[in-house]
Amino acid sequence: MKLVHRMTLLVFYLSFLLVQPVSSQQNIVLNTANAPPNATEDFQGIGDRVLREAFKRLGIHLKIVKLPSERALLNANDGIDDGNFARVAGLSKIYTNLIQVPEPILKFEFVAISKKDNLQITDWKSLRPYNVGIITGWKILEKNISGARTLTKVKNKKILFNLLLANRVDLIVYDKKQGMVVLNKLQINKGVYFLEPALAEKQMYPYLHKKHKDLVPRLAEAIRGLKADGTYHRILEEVLAPLWN
Repeated sequence: MKLVHRMTLLVFYLSFLLVQPVSSQQNIVLNTANAPPNATEDFQGIGDRVLREAFKRLGIHLKIVKLPSERALLNANDGIDDGNFARVAGLSKIYTNLIQVPEPILKFEFVAISKKDNLQITDWKSLRPYNVGIITGWKILEKNISGARTLTKVKNKKILFNLLLANRVDLIVYDKKQGMVVLNKLQINKGVYFLEPALAEKQMYPYLHKKHKDLVPRLAEAIRGLKADGTYHRILEEVLAPLWN
């Protein structure tokens, strides 16, 4: 009986060891500060859908959490969440626990948005004469906007656009597509201008905590698969169609 009991315990223990690594990969939590059309409350944004489908193809269930931009990065870097999206390349130099997935899921057009259509904005340096507003944690903006008359950093897009609409800044810098959604939601179709050219166009990437380093190349390959079979393009068209109509 003792032998049978020991064999039963051994089988149970081995089964636990075999199952444990698999079950730990069945659920993953990514956070994001992205706004519509990239991330939405019902998880039907571009980034939401692309990543959920990519993880699904890997047999992993993805949960998405909305957080302010800087907090999202800190939580991901500390391992509170498993990663963050969608961010510019190179953030692993600052947030050393995060690994960039080497396949982009979005492209941002960083533009100046103003109630004045006669501002001559051509590059980062041309922002210097103005009072500028940005969201805290948008690293490309924090890095490149220097010497402005004033630079106001706020927590989220609602406060950012209120700064502009209340004439507390001359302009804000934001992603063009996300800005279009905000203005559509506010039913503002005139008097606010997206100044051209864009200050920068950047591919945006997911990042995973280093504890998931083995998942990084698999996720990159899954995203490439979505692009190769047309799924990515279909998601783009379905999400962006209301903006163009």
